[in-house]
This record gives sequence, structure tokens and C-alpha cells, in this order.
Amino acid sequence: MTDISNGAGVPRKPTSKELVAASLKGRRRKEKRLQWIGIGAIAIAFVTLFILVSSLVSTGRYAFTQTHLTFEVFVDPEEVTPARLPRGNFDDALAASLGQMLPGVDMDDRATKRGVEGILSNGAQFELRDLVVADPSLIGKTITMKVPVADTFDQLNKGLIDRETPEQLRRVKDNEIVWFDALKEQGAISKPFNLALFTNADSRFPELAGLKGALVGSFWALLTCFLIAFPLGIGSAIYLEEFAPKNKLSDFIEVNINNLAAVPSVVFGLLALAVFIGWFGLPRSAPFVGGLTLALMTMPTIIIATRAALKAVPPSIREAALGLGASKQQVVFQHVLPLAMPGILTGTIIGLAQALGETAPLLLIGMNAFITSAASSPFDSSTALPTQIFIWADSPERGFVSRTSAAILVLLGFLVMMNAVAIFLRQKFERKW
Repeated sequence: MTDISNGAGVPRKPTSKELVAASLKGRRRKEKRLQWIGIGAIAIAFVTLFILVSSLVSTGRYAFTQTHLTFEVFVDPEEVTPARLPRGNFDDALAASLGQMLPGVDMDDRATKRGVEGILSNGAQFELRDLVVADPSLIGKTITMKVPVADTFDQLNKGLIDRETPEQLRRVKDNEIVWFDALKEQGAISKPFNLALFTNADSRFPELAGLKGALVGSFWALLTCFLIAFPLGIGSAIYLEEFAPKNKLSDFIEVNINNLAAVPSVVFGLLALAVFIGWFGLPRSAPFVGGLTLALMTMPTIIIATRAALKAVPPSIREAALGLGASKQQVVFQHVLPLAMPGILTGTIIGLAQALGETAPLLLIGMNAFITSAASSPFDSSTALPTQIFIWADSPERGFVSRTSAAILVLLGFLVMMNAVAIFLRQKFERKW
């Protein structure tokens, strides 16, 4: 900065006040620039999140509804006999009843019959079988059934198959579209909420596939993880923070705990594969093994969060309790730990939410098997929500595209809910000192 002239024309150096005033404009400009950079970063994050969620919703919304066909089914005694139950030509009985609803259809033609059968989901014959096995008196009677249609016609009803596409490029033929439109005109086609997405287990048919097995498997895995990581993590943190002597060994343990919190999840999967399955011989694909693996991952997070919560309790609480004659153990478990519990619970829930979304370690221990039933115990073969998403994303059928996005939305819903619970606990029980 050049010198400022005084009244006599003799230059003088500017005062501190003048220097501050001259630089104030530049500082404010830099501050404003920094604010706009921060606002821009937040805006980019929100736009990216909006694009991600919008893409998932636009694709996954189709999986939350399912096309159903309601029609009268005559349980033909020639196709289904009591002596052969649970065997029987249930698919022929369904096709014959459906063919009567379609004008100009010759069910004696094999190709036509196959096309009519293709309108119904493969699970329709098993649903009819279960009804007849439960009540054999239905043989020879006409019953009303509401069954899902095959994935091709579900896609057609949802507008995911372009009718204007040439027939040779479509998965559904022109005459089959005519049949389906005839069923819609009769009011036999409906599109209710797809409750089966949550009540069915996995299936190789998209219209029958659901998340029940994955939800149950994730529940068992998280329950195992919580029962192991929560008490061990809190106990380790209490010992390290309150009772362990401050020496090189405790410093070494603390450094390694911090390092374990940053280890990639695939490393824990390899460890579980080698130790739990290879050495201990625990069952592969079992939620119990998955829970043990997730517990190894979550425990360092719980220890770090618990130690931070314990440190946040003012020393005056400890000093007052000791001054009244309480022992060290009484001070920790009757005064310090209850005050630190909100922070501990918050860290634990966040750790469990992180474990819920882990895929790599569960894939390594085999929790990506094709399981068509929900696990009844932690030791039964099962899958989990992240691995179920992985399985569906790798499936070639078009119906699994929307179900993959729907499963991701369900997983995100659970993660948001768990984080909301953590925020609620923190705000409800937080104390300001």
C-alpha cells in the first residue's frame, strides 16, 4: 500500500485503523465467497440426493403394486381327484376356466392353451392346490380366486411394455394383448398394493418375489449383533476410560480400536469366513454368523461412542459422588453411566444402522443364497436386505429391476428410521452442563 500524503505534501505511513479499513472490504469479499462455496456444496449434495431418490422412486414405485386377475375357477374332478392329492393338474383346471372368459379361444390347440396358461403366474396353481388340499370338498365346485398374473402381463398393465413395438421385439404377442384387454374390459384385472412384496420370500418369478426372508434374516443378524456388540463394547469402553491404567498397553489398545473402526468391511468378512466358518465350523449363510461378523465391525464404533459419552460427563459428578463416600465402581455405574447412556444409545443405533447396510461381509459368508422361505432361527440359512438387493440386481428378468429399487427404498427407510430414533434419543435425554 502506498504512503498517504499529509496536508503539506509529505508522505506518511497509514495508521492501523486505515489499514484495517482498507483490508475490510477484501476480507468481507473472501468471507462472502466462502459462504457461497459452502452453500454451493450443500446444494450439490441435495441435488445429488434428490436425483438418487427420484431415480429409485420412479423405478421402484412399480413394485409396490401388483396386477391380479379375479375369475371363477371350476375344480374339474377329471383334472383333480381326491386320491391323487396333493398332486393334480391344477394348471389345466385354471387354464380351462380362464379360457372360457376369452372370446374365440380354442383350448384344444396346444399353443393357444400354453398362451392362456402364460397369463397366470406360476404360483396360481400352487395357491389352488393349497386350497383344495385344505378342503377336498371343493373338487367339483366353482370357486373365486384372485391370483397374480405373470410378470410379462404385469409389465404390460403398468405400461412398461410398449404396445407399438413390433411383435417380434416384444415378450408378449398381439393375440395375448387382445386376451388381456378383454379381461380388463370384463373388470377381472386389478392393480392393488403389492402386500406380497413384504409377506413373500424370494422367488425366481418376479411377481412372486418378496422381502420377507431378507427382513427376517436382517432381524436375526442385527439382534445377534446387538446382543454381542452392545454389552462387550460398553464394558470395554468403561474399563478403558474409567479403570484401565494409563500406560503404553492401554495406549496401544486405544490406537488399535481407532484403527479397527476404519478397516474396510470386506476384511471382517474374510476374517469371519476363515474363523467362524473355517475353524469353528458354524453354518454357512446363517444370520448368527452374519451377526457375529457385524458385531466385530460395530464394536469399535460403540467403544468410541461410549468413551466419548463418558468423557462428556463433568468431573464434578465424579468428585461429588466420591466426596459422599461412594466407591469408584458406584460412581461409574450409578452416576456416570446413567448420565452417559443417551450418547451411548445414539452411537449404538448409528452403528447398527451402518451394519444393516453392509453387503460385502455378508456376501463372503454366503448370505446371498437363493432362499425361498424365511428363517425360523438365527442358525437357518437366510439372506439379508443388502444381499437380497444384490441378488435381484443380478437377475435378468425385467420385473426384478423395479423390485431392486423398491428393496433399496425399504432399506433406506429402515436406515432413516434408525437414525431418526438416534436423533430423538439424543434430543430427549441430552443434558447441558
